[in-house]
Order: sequence, then structure tokens, then C-alpha cells
Amino acid sequence: MRRGRADSGISRQFLLVPGSPGPGGNRESTGPGPGLSLWKGRGMEVKKLSISWQFLVVLVVTLQILSALDLDPYRVLGVSRTASQADIKKAYKKLAREWHPDKNKDPGAEDKFIQISKAYEILSNEEKRSNYDHYGDAGENQGYQKQQQQREYRFRHFHENFYFDESFFHFPFNSERRDSIDEKYLLHFSHYVNEVVPDSFKRPYLIKITSDWCFSCIHIEPVWKEVVQELEGLGVGIGVVHAGYERRLAHHLGAHSTPSILGIINGKISFFHNAVVRENLRQFVDSLLPGNLVEKVTNKNYVRFLSGWQQENKPHVLLFDQMPVVPLLYKLTAFAYKDYLSFGYVHVGLRGTEEMTRQYNVNVYAPAILIFKEHINKPADVIQARGMKKQVIDDFITQNKYLLAARLTSQKLFHELCPVKRSHRQRKYCVLLLTPEATKLSKPFEAFLSFALANTQDTVRFVHVYSNRQQEFASTLIPDSDTFQGKSAVSILERRTTGGRVVYKTLEAPWTGSESDKFTLLGYLDQLRRDPALLSSEAVLPDLTDELAPIFLLRWFYSASDYISDCWDSIFHNNWREMMPLLSLVFSALFILFGTVIVQAFSDSNDERESNPPDKEEAHEKAGKTEPSFTKENSSKIPKKGFVEVTELTDVTYTSNLVRLRPGHMNVVLILSNSTKTSLLQKFALEVYTFTGSSCLHFSFLSLDKHREWLEYLLEFAQDAAPIPNQYDKHFMERDYTGYVLALNGHKKYFCLFKPQKAVEEEEAMGSCSDLDSSLHLGESRGKSPCGLGPRPIKGKLSKLSLWMERLLEGSLQRFYIPSWPELD
Repeated sequence: MRRGRADSGISRQFLLVPGSPGPGGNRESTGPGPGLSLWKGRGMEVKKLSISWQFLVVLVVTLQILSALDLDPYRVLGVSRTASQADIKKAYKKLAREWHPDKNKDPGAEDKFIQISKAYEILSNEEKRSNYDHYGDAGENQGYQKQQQQREYRFRHFHENFYFDESFFHFPFNSERRDSIDEKYLLHFSHYVNEVVPDSFKRPYLIKITSDWCFSCIHIEPVWKEVVQELEGLGVGIGVVHAGYERRLAHHLGAHSTPSILGIINGKISFFHNAVVRENLRQFVDSLLPGNLVEKVTNKNYVRFLSGWQQENKPHVLLFDQMPVVPLLYKLTAFAYKDYLSFGYVHVGLRGTEEMTRQYNVNVYAPAILIFKEHINKPADVIQARGMKKQVIDDFITQNKYLLAARLTSQKLFHELCPVKRSHRQRKYCVLLLTPEATKLSKPFEAFLSFALANTQDTVRFVHVYSNRQQEFASTLIPDSDTFQGKSAVSILERRTTGGRVVYKTLEAPWTGSESDKFTLLGYLDQLRRDPALLSSEAVLPDLTDELAPIFLLRWFYSASDYISDCWDSIFHNNWREMMPLLSLVFSALFILFGTVIVQAFSDSNDERESNPPDKEEAHEKAGKTEPSFTKENSSKIPKKGFVEVTELTDVTYTSNLVRLRPGHMNVVLILSNSTKTSLLQKFALEVYTFTGSSCLHFSFLSLDKHREWLEYLLEFAQDAAPIPNQYDKHFMERDYTGYVLALNGHKKYFCLFKPQKAVEEEEAMGSCSDLDSSLHLGESRGKSPCGLGPRPIKGKLSKLSLWMERLLEGSLQRFYIPSWPELD
């Protein structure tokens, strides 16, 4: 047995020897056997395989070279290797406009546009451009192995857990894994309306609309993560809206597809329409900011710029830097503090700035921020450092937000500079200079300014008022005597309440700025630290008029220009779904216009035909025949009763008249008070009488004195995203809702809202009394009229109710949905 195995082993070895016989063959035979042909066949296969591998290697190298040549960013943008950033940006904009998929219908336009964006992304970044110039690669493949390891781990994790559990559905679309960075930025509708929109008046917001099972969302996630980390550090607000869970907010923002990226500034929404790369998103945020935030300052205009503090009543800020364009961080800071300071930018590398840098002793090798107040020859504060962070800049700006002796130009500024007393330990005194207006700085004001500079304290604020512009305010503090006629006066005051009550003391003699006046004022301030009872006089100050508010024509012009710019952007950038309302409006207007012309043409021809007497008689006969059919068609609209049945909505009738109201039925509820019940019910009955023929409408009234909380809860769902005027007014809790009408659909849980308009009879009846502001947006009275309200002004609130009822039956009114009907106490 052992020998047999050995022989068989030897015979296997003999197969590889040329000329050896096979097992049981003739050993004397010298011809080529089958072993030789097998060896030759395998040799040929090895040679072919080696040639194939060599060809494959050459092919791969060739493809890499061709791909590198194909992705040459300089060739794609058509610029030289020595091109500047301005030339690169200019070439990119030109090619992007030419090859944008929305404008270029070429099948390869999208791929070409992606190549252009990729090339610009490489060349606009100095680090990536340097890597490409030296190594032929932008350095984006450094993390390839790490990404490959992550993918292998994900696959291995998926393979190990591939059972019928949630792991299958979470790969790779699970929002908890894929959007872990988005969790802290998730927005809800209430958070957006109450926080994001008001905050957008101080900083822009970048919001991403995403959803589950979104392939493009996965594709843009690395770019989004990088941009968020950069822009959030600069002060840009970030938000993420999950369209699957926040459909109401996504619909409100106008996002009809995912992913979508949009920006919000000043409550205005703008959509991002370019390729999702880092540089495009930075430019998008930059484009959201107004163009006049920062003024370019040189040796020719810096004196004019800094001298504007007197007219604008603001400190002026200068940033010195070597960048040719204004940094985005500085623009965002200027937008956040635009109401308090004016900002200018000095490019120190530009010719014509040497005088400023030499005068203010600025180190041109590091960014510097200088704040100027009343004196333009010397900055009030300076900060200079490389790589300044936003928090450092914010702290620096906040400490120098006001002038040394600011002018009170509005009631808001008065509240900020002279706050109301909170406690005995938090006393804030205001030293107020009442002076006539002058084109140049007067001697009394200069003396007051020097005194403020020498006696700056945390508990004392120095301000001044032009007595000729705020006459009522100044006359309250200045004694009625000829001594102060046309002269300046100084008062020390402390505010006690927000209603205007103050305690004060006015210097007995006019303020001339002499040394004796300064000594007297300093003595009063020292005595005030020990004895607050020094302020013995009391008064109620009237509100200051806003001196810097634009006139009505300017406000109308600004609103019109904003509206035109919005329409222009919508026409050229929005997609067809977003354009449908505008196109529908245009075609409807054209249809009505041409329809009117056609009807008028036919009516003119009928008039010519009816000029003959026989034709007139035939026309009268036809009219008599058609009249019964018209009456029959409109008989359903004629009221069946001679009165209007209006029931009171109480806790007893609440369930039957609203909560369990039959489908298709609506309850029209009038809001009134005990004092306006009779007059409003009469006017309400007259306005809705023609609609009582419909069996689907029910009419009720609600007492505002009893159920105010229920009404205010419903009205919270009818608030717009834009901030409501006078929302934080002191009379907000006393808002007058009388005359409001609610159309409640109990089955579908929504309501339509009618807000009364200001009637012409109201203005005539009020006369010289306080204006009653019951406009469409406010619906509240700012002051109580001493003359009282007659029946005509109250009835005037419902003057447009019949038109609103017609729109209600047409179904063209806005609907406000609520989760559930609240209980009626």
C-alpha cells in the first residue's frame, strides 16, 4: 500500500518531465507526449496574464493623467496660473451665468456647471490652489482612507445587525446618525416666529430644509457641516427644518423640495440657487447683507465721515485691515449694531490711506478697530490684534455703543440711556443739558462735554436735548421765567416709572460753561451720592418725538423699492412651482382685461341693433322670458326670515354650536363688549342679513368681558411671521377686540378672521380727541378719548363685513388651523 502511494506520487512528478512516459507507457519512446503540450499551454497563459496586467496598469495611469488634465481648474475657468483672485472671480461669474442649468438647456450644462464650481472652489482657496500648483491635487483626498474605513465600519455594522429590526431602515438614511450635527439647530414653527424672525433684524440666518430618504441631503452634508462651523463663529444664525415633521414651517418658508437652503434677514426670505460649495454659501450670506452697511474711507473722506456724529447722533467706527474687500465678520458686526454706530473700512494696502494711519498711529500689519465719538482728532477707544474673535469685537463695541453726551432723539433712546430706577442700589442719574440747536458746537455744549469726560461714572449718564425740537419736553424741566429764554440749562433727573414720572433738580442759573457752573454741578453730584432727596421736584415728562424717523414719502419709497426687488428676484430665480401664484395672477388679470373688452364690443353691437323699435320690443319680450329663470336661480340667496337669529356663545351652547357642529357648517361669531353690544349687534344684523338664506351659516356673538382669554388663545394662531407693530406697547394687554368677527369651522378645526377697518366717520367724530387706532393690523386703541365713542364710529367697524362674507362663501379667505378647540370658561 505504501509502495503504491509512492509510485503514484512518482508518476505525478513524471508528468512534468519532457519525454518521460506515462504510467504503463513505453520508456523508449522519444516523441513529445501530452505532458509537454500541457506545460506549453500553461506557459502561454502566464505570459498572456502578465501582458494583461501590464496593459491594465498602463491604462489606469493613462486614465489618471487624462482625468487630471480634464479637471485642470485653470483650463476649466480659462485663466492663467498667475491670475489674481479678482480675475478668477470674474471668470467664474461669467461661466456660471452661461452654464447655469436653469438658463442653459444643453444636456451637458449641469456637468459643466459642476466642473466650473469645483474649479472655482479650488482656485478661490489659497491653500487648495497651492496644493494643486505643487502636487497637481487640491488635497481633498487626504481623508480618503479615513472615509473608506468609516464606510467599511458602517457596512460591517449593518451586516452584523442585519435582522428584521430598525437597523435596516436606519442605513444609511437614519436622521439620528446622518444629521447628528443638525439636532441642536432644529426649528419649530413657534420658535421660528417668536425668536428667529425678530433676531433676523440683528443677524442673518442660514436655514437648511431636509428630510429622511433624501439622497441629495447626504451629498451636501459634508459641505454644510464645514460651512456651519465657519459661519456660526462669525455670528450667522443657523437653522434646520425637517420637512417631514415640520410641514407647516416648511410650507410657510416656501420650500417645496429637499434639500433647500435659504437665508432670512429682516424677516425676508431668500433662496439659495447655486451649487452647494463653501465659497458659494459664503457669498450668499454676504449678498443677504445690505450694501451700504460699511463705507469705504480714504484720506479724502475720513474727516467728513467722522464729523457725521453730530447729525447721525452715533459714534463712528473705523476698521484698518490689509484685505481689499471688507471681511464678512466686520459686515456682520456692522449689521448687528447698525442702529447704534456707523462703520467705515480702511484698506491700508491702498494708496491714499497713509495720512490716517500716520495720524492715528495705526500698525498696518495687524487689524485695528478705532471708535470715535465727539472728538475726531483722537479715538475714544482702540483695539488691535491678529485674528480677532467675534466675542472680543462684540464686547468692545458694546462698551462704546453711545456717545459721551448723546442727544435724546427718541423715546427708545431715552429708555436705554436713562433707565427706570429698579432699587435703591441701582440708581441711575441723568445729567441733561437743554440747549438751543446750533450748526456748530456752542461754548456751553463744549464745556458740558469736557465736564462729562472728566466725571464719567457708572451711575451718571450725560445727555443733551435740543430745546427747540423737543419744546414740550424741555418746558417741563425749565422754570417759566425769562432767565432761561434762549439759553442753556442743566437738570439732574431720575426716572421712577415708565409712564414718565421723574424727580429732578434744575440748576438755578443758566448754563454758560464757566468754571463756577462746573463747580456748582460737581457739588450737586457729590451731594447726590450722600442724599438722594436732593432731587425734590417731581414731574411727568411727555414722550420724545422721533427726530430721525424718515418722512412718509421716504418710507413709501423704501417699501416700494423692496417690493420691486423681491418681484425681480422671484422672476429670475424662483422655480415654476414658486412662480405659479404670480403667473396665475398675471393671466387672471389679462383674462379679465380682454374679457371686458370683448363683452364691451358685443354690448356696443347689441346697442346698435336695438336702435330699431321692433328690435326693442323683441328684446323686452326676451327679457321678460328670462327674468323668471334668474329669480329662480337666485332664490336660494334671498333670506327666508325677516330677522337675523343671533345667539350668545356660552359654555352651555359652546359644544353644540361649535365643537359638534355638523360638517360643512360654520358659525360666524361677533366679538363685542357690554358697552358696545347694542350698536354692534344692529350693524352686524344689517351686514349679514343677505346671507341668512344659507342653511350652512349660523350666527353668534361672544362677550369680550367674559371670554378674553379664549379669544386671545385663538388669535395666537393667526399671527404672521413678521413682527407685529406695537406688540410690546404698554397697552398691549388692553387691546380692543370689539368688532372682530370669527368664522369657525368646528369639524375641520380652522377659523377665518375679520379685523375691523378704521371708518371715515370715526375720524370726523373724534375731532381733536385722541386717535382710535383700529387698523387692520393693530385692532387696539392706544388712548382713551375724553369725548367718548358715539354709535356711528363703533358701527363703522363693520362697514366692510359684507365683502368679507362674500369672500368667506367663495372660500378665498386665509384659514388658520388649530390643534383642538379650547374650553370656554
